[in-house]
Amino acid sequence: MASPMTSTEKFLKRALDLFLVFIGLLLTAPVMAAAALIIKLESKGPLFFLQERIGKDGKPFTIFKFRTMVDGAEHIGAGLDLVKGDPRITKSGHFLRRWCIDELPQLFNVLRGEMSCVGPRPTLRYQVEQYTGHERRRLEVKPGMTGLATVKGRNALSWPERIEWDIWYVDHYSFWLDIKLILATFSLLAKSDVVYADSVEAFRIRTGEEEDPKEPQAPQAPE
Repeated sequence: MASPMTSTEKFLKRALDLFLVFIGLLLTAPVMAAAALIIKLESKGPLFFLQERIGKDGKPFTIFKFRTMVDGAEHIGAGLDLVKGDPRITKSGHFLRRWCIDELPQLFNVLRGEMSCVGPRPTLRYQVEQYTGHERRRLEVKPGMTGLATVKGRNALSWPERIEWDIWYVDHYSFWLDIKLILATFSLLAKSDVVYADSVEAFRIRTGEEEDPKEPQAPQAPE
């Protein structure tokens, strides 16, 4: 699968990623240390939640997140799916999810070159296996910690809308677009609907039980 980016754009994007990782790790190291301590003190189990995701060109990689649920949560309750008010989420997990602190370990995924700071959110293998040829275009770039679909209202968007925003990003990538999306992401952290819901999205894709389905709209440049 050929990348739509030029060699110069690839260089600039990677340079921005490394710069942001350096700054991010420097600024969030105390936060991550505190999160790690709280997780270990509150409940038994591993510090990190590790899961296979599909990256650029369909290559699998292991994504890093702080564990926010009880150990072995995938084998109890709703299994791999997340439900509103899920009792498997720990007290610290609610806080970590609320402020997206559980996502901070993905800085190491960016450092390893498996992810970018900006791009389509990485999805699960069985989701990718259901992609149409058009939807697979979102795999033409590295997945990101944040992205255009996230900024445009990720959890409020239907799956077709999210796909269209991701593909719009693939076709219109620029260094300055990444800067704008990063700044827009910081503004989202103050809002209550920023919490990610990857498992809920996966459930809706698999069963077709998407809430309030909408027709995909023609994306326009982000404001």
